Amino acid sequence: MTGLLHRHRDFRLLWCGETAGKFGSAVTRVTMPLIAVATLRADTFAVALLSACGWLPWLLIGLPVGVWVDRLPRRPLMLGAAAVPAVLFAAVPLIARSGGLGLGLLIAVALLTGAAAVLFQTAYSAYLPTLLDPADQPEGNAKLHGSASAAQLAGQSAGGLLVQLAGAAGGLLAPAATHLLSLLCLLGIRHREPRPDAGQRAPRSLVAEVCEGLRLVAGDVWFRTLTLFGAASNLALMGYQSILPVFLVREVGLSPGTVGILLAVAGTGGVAGAFAVRRTAARIGTARATLLFELALPTVALLIPLTTGGPGVLLYVVGGFGVSAGVVAGNVLKAGFQQGYCPPALLGRLTAGSAFLSYGTLPLGALLGGALGAGLGVRTALWITTAGVPLAALILLASPVRTARDLPTRRTGPADGRGAPEPRRGAGLR
Repeated sequence: MTGLLHRHRDFRLLWCGETAGKFGSAVTRVTMPLIAVATLRADTFAVALLSACGWLPWLLIGLPVGVWVDRLPRRPLMLGAAAVPAVLFAAVPLIARSGGLGLGLLIAVALLTGAAAVLFQTAYSAYLPTLLDPADQPEGNAKLHGSASAAQLAGQSAGGLLVQLAGAAGGLLAPAATHLLSLLCLLGIRHREPRPDAGQRAPRSLVAEVCEGLRLVAGDVWFRTLTLFGAASNLALMGYQSILPVFLVREVGLSPGTVGILLAVAGTGGVAGAFAVRRTAARIGTARATLLFELALPTVALLIPLTTGGPGVLLYVVGGFGVSAGVVAGNVLKAGFQQGYCPPALLGRLTAGSAFLSYGTLPLGALLGGALGAGLGVRTALWITTAGVPLAALILLASPVRTARDLPTRRTGPADGRGAPEPRRGAGLR
């Protein structure tokens, strides 16, 4: 191990805990739709609905979670968020053994574990800057996103194989174990961050603090641009991903195990993107790198609807690889930008407010994909939704990102989110 993983014990434990949790989440995102398709014989819209429920908590609780994260120590919140999925995924095989496996059970588990994911992701995004010095944060973000991508591709491969080898509900024992590992890693962290804003301001209402975070997102041109782009991009991404298992199993004729392997191979693009993003950004600038990874690479998504059996599956691999590389690299750039640009006291609310809008379109995208697939056919629905992936990046071309070399590194103006500072020349504008 080198760098942070070698010299920073607490970051190593956070890295391990986050990676284990991502692996478990990736397994379930493949396992549960495949259970619905192959075991419960669910139709296209029902499978898309199941995918939507995993992301729906961002719309339901994302905003108040951001306030809680800013009010409370983040590590205990992450511990609770790791424990809930471990318990739920371990319980499903027991319920299935008694004959209780059904779509309703899978939807309930997706909702509850999705809520835990909202809490974990918001808390760890705000926790990382308290754990690392500012100079180490870019490396920390790259390592976390890179390991998350590696965990996701391994989880996607394992998910399909587990359904095929261990049976429907039995495939959920693996994510139960990995979330337990995540919990144990987080318990080993010695760093205890001070209570956020302790003694600095009087408690305010939940609604007031939620509005504060939303004002910050809406009032700043950089936050607003990246959030709107994220919302449009996620709508298209989840639109095709929600019906992808149906397409690959029923249209292309692949087995669940083969689907898992293909998803994993395509997911290696995420690892490549995480490794390439820092060097690319250093060479051409963070704003230009954002355009490269978020606009240029995702155009290969249009190869996905062309996928057929036999050698034709390579079209999906290439398309999925490009999308994964662009998404992960873009996330690394966005995470580093938010942590450096946002006032620390508002980071939890910013993360939640931005995620409420950008992740909030994920369940809508899943339902859109399911509706299009049911009404127009799965392949036609894929053409429509994959075309939306590069089109979403046109939002970036209509913003200061287009004329900047770098994303700004420090926000000027009111720290309460009420004002929108003018972009500074030192922030990378030409």
